[in-house]
Amino acid sequence: MREFLAVAYLFSPLLVGLALHGFCIKFNGLAFLCQPIDRGRKFHGKRVFGDNKTYRGIVVVGLGTAIGFGLQSLLLHQIASIRSIELFDYAFSKAVAVGVAVGIAAMLSELPNSFIKRRFEIEPGGAARGWKGLLFYIYDQIDFLVGAWIVLAIVVPVTVERVLLSSGFLLVAHQLMSSAGHALGMRRTAR
Repeated sequence: MREFLAVAYLFSPLLVGLALHGFCIKFNGLAFLCQPIDRGRKFHGKRVFGDNKTYRGIVVVGLGTAIGFGLQSLLLHQIASIRSIELFDYAFSKAVAVGVAVGIAAMLSELPNSFIKRRFEIEPGGAARGWKGLLFYIYDQIDFLVGAWIVLAIVVPVTVERVLLSSGFLLVAHQLMSSAGHALGMRRTAR
């Protein structure tokens, strides 16, 4: 149970970044950054990533995740029981730097998934059917884990157990956030 709490605590700031991005989408915050990363370019006649992968997502999730780690450092790090589940040194500047890097890397690691979905002609935010639908559904919920773990591996020992726990935690948490974001008008779909 301690290991699950430690992993959930470690990845909770990423959820702050994703939530902040949802608010930016809802209220059109930082609209000047809402430019598709692929700038409309095509690869073999199909969009590279699509309209949903924007510079705003990378910047906002990076900043929001940094805010999440910063709040953990300033507010929660002072509590002994919380410190006992921290997996790295939460000194403020280190926590914020890790947060920026985790948020940016998480968003960049979604790009291969978007690229593959465009090849299968799955619209941005859309869903496939059958086995592809199930596969993409699961991968859509946890694709950002790849980038996050690449960064976190610099400060946290990566184990199979931690990767599996983070996958389960984020599969559930991301789906709950997506459903809430859809209900609040921040997302077109609940996926």
